[in-house]
Amino acid sequence: MSHPDVLVVGGGIGGLGVAFSLTRQGQTVRLLESAPAFGEVGAGIQLAPNCTRILDDYGLLDEAKSLGVVPDAMVMRDAVDGSELTRLDLRHLEERYGCPYLVIHRSDLHGLLLRACERAGVELVNDATVTAYENTDGGARVTLASGESHEAGLVIAADGLHSAARTLLVDDRPVSSAYVAYRGTVPAEQPRVRSVDLSEVVVYIGPRCHFVHYGLRGGEMLNQVAVFESPKALAGQDDWGTPDELDAAFAGACDFVRDGLPFMWRDKWWRMFDRDPVMTWVHGRIALLGDSAHPPLQYIAQGAIMAIEDGWVLGEHVARNRAEDGTVDWTAALAAYEAVRPEHCRRVLTTSRKWGELWHLDGLAREQRNALLRARDTYDYSFTDWLYGPTALTPDQEPEMFTPIPLDSADVGEPVPARGTA
Repeated sequence: MSHPDVLVVGGGIGGLGVAFSLTRQGQTVRLLESAPAFGEVGAGIQLAPNCTRILDDYGLLDEAKSLGVVPDAMVMRDAVDGSELTRLDLRHLEERYGCPYLVIHRSDLHGLLLRACERAGVELVNDATVTAYENTDGGARVTLASGESHEAGLVIAADGLHSAARTLLVDDRPVSSAYVAYRGTVPAEQPRVRSVDLSEVVVYIGPRCHFVHYGLRGGEMLNQVAVFESPKALAGQDDWGTPDELDAAFAGACDFVRDGLPFMWRDKWWRMFDRDPVMTWVHGRIALLGDSAHPPLQYIAQGAIMAIEDGWVLGEHVARNRAEDGTVDWTAALAAYEAVRPEHCRRVLTTSRKWGELWHLDGLAREQRNALLRARDTYDYSFTDWLYGPTALTPDQEPEMFTPIPLDSADVGEPVPARGTA
């Protein structure tokens, strides 16, 4: 079998994204996917302007918009009393950042990238489970469970949370948040869907839980996500995140949130893990990408976006380090990739953890948070400029982080006792 320029391990959103990016830059790419067919499990996904800007560069934004919904607003509410806390005007946000905020079904985004790879000539291989990675004199090699091996000038490990390649760089394990997510979609003809504004992305934040909903597929369905902290997980039990815990976690929530629980899929749920940030992603000619490098908690909706950004940045540095004869200085391209992406993703991972803590506060801290959110101006972008602007290609392009506002700076009057449940 001939050797491609690049091997990509993993056929998820990150793997397909980088395969397309590098093919655009003149590289021959073979993608190895362990499953017998390509597909994506889940429901909705949010794509902020730092992602839709890249889809636009790829020539894929119009197709993405046709498959998804471009909402008018993002609204944050209190899960206990249902009151509005703050909002973003997403149409104005599009004017500020030059690209829209888009919500789309995860399988539709995956399919869009898969079709783009097929058109670009990416070699797609299924039933290829990679069990080992190693560097060679001229590049890198992977070995499959079947015993077969593949070689290329570069191997990109987009093999997810449980990456086999990550062990080459760091001896760590996924970190459990003790939170679990339930998902579900509601058809548009249901009374529940007719009662909501499908032009809004809404998150209800509450003590140790939150609930998200927004429209998908042009308003054909309502996407719902319910997330809560599992007492069983905190107690160290193996069987955690079960449907009885879902119902108990939201027992104290407002009527609208509780009325959405019967529509959740109850036969599968997603336990929420991340990993501590690492700053080394490259081992010779083997490079981590996406969740293999930086699996986040989902609170600022940047997991798939970071993976797509990784692929775009690597592609741009390949273009900068490609000679006239088409050969690439992989050492220089990978050094430039590693110089900028780990620090950005470290910021996202740590901010995601802090944002999750903020969402799930109780008692006085909840009241302080609510007061600060209610005082925020709709058009204050101090907490999004670091994230939604153009993706940095070099460290000097990375914008400054926001300045946190202390909770105790809020004036809420008398302390409020903590609630037993949401």
